[in-house]
Amino acid sequence: MHVVVTGALVENGAVLLVHRSPTRRAYPDLWDLPGGHVEAGESELQALAREMREELGVDIVAESASRLGDLHAGSGEDAVHVGVWQVGDWVGSPTNRAPDEHDDIAWVGISELGGLPLVHGDLAALVGSLPESDRLPRRDEARAAASRGGPEIQG
Repeated sequence: MHVVVTGALVENGAVLLVHRSPTRRAYPDLWDLPGGHVEAGESELQALAREMREELGVDIVAESASRLGDLHAGSGEDAVHVGVWQVGDWVGSPTNRAPDEHDDIAWVGISELGGLPLVHGDLAALVGSLPESDRLPRRDEARAAASRGGPEIQG
């Protein structure tokens, strides 16, 4: 069984999705949450942090991550267990750092997920179950500090 983690970066009622390249062997030409395989010796949260950095160039704030649920696909050797995490806070602006895997990334309104071709059909309901308070603008201290001219250094 393959163990995979995905992260739902949510802001202003939208979630960041990646579009899997049409040349991918598994699930080509579909929208998905960013993420990837959990490597030996990694926890799901460690894998999530690594994958978000590799694929999007963002550093997640681990304390802001919470498990949304689990998805399952395939059977036998091809069985996949997907841990889906909500990421409430991160540092950096998401960009497509894995163009060989994804040919596009986009912020998609949570209410629009049901109309997209998604890797997992249950994904729209899972992300749609987030409370309204989790869909508000995030409190990104790094972004706020940068807009003020940088963090204050206490001596």
